[in-house]
This record gives sequence, structure tokens and C-alpha cells, in this order.
Amino acid sequence: MKVFKRFIFMLQFFTAIPLPFTLDVNAEDTGKGLIFAPLVGLILGLVLSGAYYLLNLLFPIYVTVVFLIVLYIILTGGLHLDGLGDTFDGLFSYRSKERILEIMKDSRVGTNAVLAIVCVLLLDTALLAAAGQAAMVKILLLMPIAGRMGALIGAGVSVYARKGEGLGKSFIDYCGKREVFIGAVPVILIFYAVGGLIGFLLSAVSMTASYLMVKLLSRKIGGATGDILGAVCEMTQTCFLIAVYLFQVLGFKL
Repeated sequence: MKVFKRFIFMLQFFTAIPLPFTLDVNAEDTGKGLIFAPLVGLILGLVLSGAYYLLNLLFPIYVTVVFLIVLYIILTGGLHLDGLGDTFDGLFSYRSKERILEIMKDSRVGTNAVLAIVCVLLLDTALLAAAGQAAMVKILLLMPIAGRMGALIGAGVSVYARKGEGLGKSFIDYCGKREVFIGAVPVILIFYAVGGLIGFLLSAVSMTASYLMVKLLSRKIGGATGDILGAVCEMTQTCFLIAVYLFQVLGFKL
């Protein structure tokens, strides 16, 4: 029952999919439930892959990819993009730690947020379109898994940067290396099942990128926040797409 509750909560939190459940979750459920974040990514990937089959019958690849990006935003409610924007607004304000955290918590959107979100969405769109149709289903299936594994890694290797309580604190305080390992094993297996050795290498590249990004983003404020975890999720997906493209250039196709 506890496992089911945590999975449903992750599905409710990480997506905008309407579910008829009212859950009583605590901080421990929030953090330890992150092991299911990659599984939520798999569900998103299945929806995107199915949408691709339908859209590709009607539209050219560039139009199809734009529709897929829009669908991804709808499915996630823009949650991680919001974290990406808040993170870049704060970190690139070049202020003190306290002021950076205040800016990240501010609901207003600044120039750095807009630039970061636009750059990530443009990169994702261009890289998906450039990947070609042969491997598109595999890429769409794995991309959201990589992103949410990034959020899991970010929480598991970080300390909370703010003072006091918060949802980000629950994620980070109750998610450790054990949860990262539990979440990583099925991710590696899925990547290998979908793409063989190339899939395995892409999982390693994505996880390494996640670890490096969270360490880089959290360095200035001495820890991570929920916004940083969202930023890592989105940026890991972009890194995954970059890796897929570079592998294809080198002749190693997914």
C-alpha cells in the first residue's frame, strides 16, 4: 500500500494527468517516493511515443516535433521548466546566497528565466527533429526517463540549501544514495532493453551529466532546492538528446 501511494503521488506531482486520488503523504513518502520518478518518465515517454505515431501521419517532422514539445509541456504542467527558469533567474543575478534564494522563490519571471527556457526548448526541438524518424520512438520513450532520473540523482546527492521547511527539503532530506541506486537499476535495464549497448552508454552519460549539473548549480548556494531539481531534470533531457545526436554522427545509432 505504501509503495502504491508513493507511486501515485509521484505521478500526481510530476504530471498534470488527472487522477481521482486524495493521498495522505508525509515528508518521508515524498523523498523516498522519488524512486518512482523514472517510472513516471516511462509513462510520459509512452504517451509521447504514441502521439508521435499519430502526428507523423499528418505532419512533417518539424511540425510533429513542435506538437510533441507542446504535449510534453501540457503533460508536465511546465513544472520543471518553471524550476529551470527560477534557477537561472537566481543564480545569474550574481547576488548573495540569501538574495539568490529569495529570487528563486519569487513567482515573477525574469530575463534569465525566459532565456533559459527558450534555449532549452529550442535545443530540444532542433535535436529531436535532427535525430531522424528511424529512432524517434526510442528517443521519445527514453528522454523523460533520463530527465526524471536526473531529478532523483540531484536529490540523492545534495543537501537542502534553504532554512526551514519546504517540499524541496522533503525530496532532498529523505532521498539518499540508496534511493538513487534503487531507481537507477531499472533505468539502466530499460535503456539497455531499448537501445542495447548504445542505450546503456546513453544512460551512463545522462546520469553523469545529472550529477555534474546538480553539483555545478548548487555550488553557489551550498545545496539544492526544488527548483534546481527541476532544472536538472530539463537539462538532463537536453544532454540526453545531445548525446543521441553525437552518437549518431559517430555512426552509433540507438
